[in-house]
Amino acid sequence: MSWNAVIDQQRAIHSLRSNISSNRVAHAYLFDGPDGIGKRAVAIEFAKTLLCERGGDEACDECLPCRKVNRMVHPDLHVLFPHPTDVETEDVTARLQLLAVNPYAAVDFTRRPFLDDPNKSSNKQVTYTVARFHEEIRRAMSFNPVEGRYKIAVLTDTEHLRVEAANAFLKLLEEPSASTVFILTTSRPERVLPTIASRCRRIRFEPLAPEAIEDALIRRENVAPQRAATLARMADGSYTGALDLKDNEQLMGLRRLVLDYLRYSYSNNIDKSADIIAQAGRLGREQVKGLLGLMLGWIRDLILYGTLGEEAPLVNVDQKEAIADFSRNLPHADVDAMVTLVEEAMELIGRNVHVSLTLTVLSQALRKAMRGSHDGRLYVPLADAGGRRMAIEL
Repeated sequence: MSWNAVIDQQRAIHSLRSNISSNRVAHAYLFDGPDGIGKRAVAIEFAKTLLCERGGDEACDECLPCRKVNRMVHPDLHVLFPHPTDVETEDVTARLQLLAVNPYAAVDFTRRPFLDDPNKSSNKQVTYTVARFHEEIRRAMSFNPVEGRYKIAVLTDTEHLRVEAANAFLKLLEEPSASTVFILTTSRPERVLPTIASRCRRIRFEPLAPEAIEDALIRRENVAPQRAATLARMADGSYTGALDLKDNEQLMGLRRLVLDYLRYSYSNNIDKSADIIAQAGRLGREQVKGLLGLMLGWIRDLILYGTLGEEAPLVNVDQKEAIADFSRNLPHADVDAMVTLVEEAMELIGRNVHVSLTLTVLSQALRKAMRGSHDGRLYVPLADAGGRRMAIEL
């Protein structure tokens, strides 16, 4: 049946089904959790269930409303995601069509600026503007339902609401209609306006277990079991991430870049490190964050191998020999500091700090951490001449 389209997330599904069964459907929900774990898939299935003409806590997937939701053409369901202000309507339509085929597909403009080239990056800002809010959200939700019992809006990546749009949306939430349901999704709940979050029923989503991702890759994508196991552990709890890894050879190649980056950082090979940093600097900012995410997975493998040895459940299981070599050759490495350094680098890049500069300083810091002599900080507080404290990045 319908909920089987969702991978795991049984706790969230149980909560939503209970809301429907007890006739306690909220006018607004906030789904929060990491990217690619099923928030959007659950939102669509929840909307389908609310619009299904047979009623109940599970959609039938056979009636006309269910079929319309499956094709993303139901007049009472509006699925939106932030995008650049100059986006073409055809591009948005193409993304919705892909979403209809697979709710886990990478269709958002942040992680996939260009649908035809997953490796191509863009510096254009994606957002919900106040003008777009009034046109696509307020106007659409101001009418009574056309065919169903509810008018439903799914706003993905809600943290990208501009301040003006967020304030306008808050006014809409303060005067809810009995027939409207808003479903907001976010991976950064701390960036959602608190007054918006407080008016939503919050549902927390957890990263998917590697076994769940592995099983889905085998059943849904016909991936060979051994490759599915590798992809599932690399995906860090994200099925969308696993799909990206499966289809994108460059992403798989980034693992080799990670390994070389760590090797040359440790050996202090400045020329080789500079070449790798230059390669990474040509990637988009989101891709660099993905590169650092792969690096985190590699470092965590070092921790697991150092603790459990040959029985360690490694993410990069196909690179077990290289991980074992690193572990043996770096007996004094402060791997906790290494994790902290990489996480901070990801945060700094997300705050638009210069990519090449961040990677250069990270390389120097990781070299010290691998030799056991770093405090795990890239962001260094300094004092100016007047004695006041200043935060100087890098």
